[in-house]
Amino acid sequence: MTSAAAANSPVDGILATASIVLSLLVAVWALVAAVRHRPPDRLQFVGLGVLEVVLLVLSVLALVAVGGGDRPGEPGAFFGYLVTLVCLPPLAWVLARMEPTRWGSAIVCAVCLVAPVVVVRLQQTWEVLGG
Repeated sequence: MTSAAAANSPVDGILATASIVLSLLVAVWALVAAVRHRPPDRLQFVGLGVLEVVLLVLSVLALVAVGGGDRPGEPGAFFGYLVTLVCLPPLAWVLARMEPTRWGSAIVCAVCLVAPVVVVRLQQTWEVLGG
């Protein structure tokens, strides 16, 4: 996708890449803990917090771009993914705190594997091509 929309996308770039990499790192850490029968640890919760901050900054940049006149290709889907994205880390935190067993770590892992998919879908709904 080499369109002008792709070049001006507020949800594409270093911040999106950082959120994907951070999310995958937390997912791997949580997977190791789950396989070792360990409950969620402080590092998982810190990782979720840092991930949430990065996702909030990404969301603010997207909202500023929309306020500045840019428009996503699929606005309804875009805003749905945006809301979902910022809700994922707090949801993982709450569910993992409610389940202080290996399954809490599995919950963190699963949510951190979903977040990169939502970031990519956010990018795709901004850059819709075609008629």
